[in-house]
Amino acid sequence: MEIRSDSGNAQKKIRVLIAKAGLDGHDRGAKVVAAALRDSGMEVIYTGLRQTPEMIVEAALQEDVDVIGISLLSGAHMTIFPKVLKLMREKGLTDVLLFGGGIIPDKDIKALRELGVGELFTPGTLTSDIVEYIRNWRNSTPASRTES
Repeated sequence: MEIRSDSGNAQKKIRVLIAKAGLDGHDRGAKVVAAALRDSGMEVIYTGLRQTPEMIVEAALQEDVDVIGISLLSGAHMTIFPKVLKLMREKGLTDVLLFGGGIIPDKDIKALRELGVGELFTPGTLTSDIVEYIRNWRNSTPASRTES
């Protein structure tokens, strides 16, 4: 499916995979974000609870997504995000955005960003800010993501 950008160029719809990684069983926030992204016109694949990094990256490959969003409330962010990034690089998903959200201390957000993770949203973030972030990322990526 294509959508028209503000400049009138046709772009493929942004495909986003939303995942709950590890043993964290609280998925309300992930579902709210998934619904907001869907309502903004993005295609959203929600993987459900208790996904391993391997499962997340495999699903991203199979679904040919542009963006992976991981929700973590378990405190495992310094393990999960680096592992997902490593697997993404090994599988050639270097043009896929990895972002996340959850309860993540500022010092860990800084460390994860330095590793290559995109924005990390904490509780209280407006869903419109997440939508805007993904759209801005899309608009700043190489022309290979747009189709004329």
